[in-house]
Amino acid sequence: MIVRSYDLLGVRVDALTKYELVDTVAQAVAGRVRCIIGNHNLHSLYLWFHDPRMREFYSLTDYTHIDGMSVVLLGRVLGIPFRREHRTGYMDLLPLLAKEAAIRQWRIFYLGSRSGVAEKAAQILRERYAGLKIITHHGYFSAEPGGRENKAILEEIEGYDPDILMVGMGMPRQEVWVLQNRNYIAARAVFCCGALMDYVAGEIPTPPRWIGRLGFEWLYRLASEPARLWRRYLIEPWSVMGRLVRVYVSSDRLRNGAGAVSK
Repeated sequence: MIVRSYDLLGVRVDALTKYELVDTVAQAVAGRVRCIIGNHNLHSLYLWFHDPRMREFYSLTDYTHIDGMSVVLLGRVLGIPFRREHRTGYMDLLPLLAKEAAIRQWRIFYLGSRSGVAEKAAQILRERYAGLKIITHHGYFSAEPGGRENKAILEEIEGYDPDILMVGMGMPRQEVWVLQNRNYIAARAVFCCGALMDYVAGEIPTPPRWIGRLGFEWLYRLASEPARLWRRYLIEPWSVMGRLVRVYVSSDRLRNGAGAVSK
């Protein structure tokens, strides 16, 4: 599979559809190789610019797909040929991935959410996709590298030997956990998927999928969880927009010959 990668404000982003993402999982499982899959939205771009651990995480990802229409629109402003189908949120990917996992008997391990929430979601998925193999562990544990709780989690994952590991502990904790434990994670495909199972379990209202396609999922989520998400959606984007403006001004200067070196 040929993956088209682009430079977005200095950040690598891959133009992948949800079907191509499932194909990457199939290739990793078939080849029994580990594949770390990241994603970008405005929040992750903000963190990439402000947190060196996030830059390190993304430097080791095998693929980084788009999880937010804002990234598609940013790319278009910069002349990158992103399409609507290149935006894949995890609520859009999950049905396709779970169906394929049930058919191919892929084992899924989900790490994240509060105690009981992930298992509730897993039971819903088992009922929805007959034969689906999925186990869970809550995300409320000490993630200190080398710590007793963290070692126990890694041993549990190794014992299950999952084809897919989904880490849903929110940015940047989930990415930092994968970064710190990458040499000990026994799984083929590794995703960082945020509050995915909270949505499946009904703990958080699920945005209608048409809202996501229009690019207004952020507004629905802000209205649902204003105390938690106000900074992410009302403050952080301005930092990213500032970088976009600087890139635009710089490119305009170059087009007009400003800063050209004379021989």
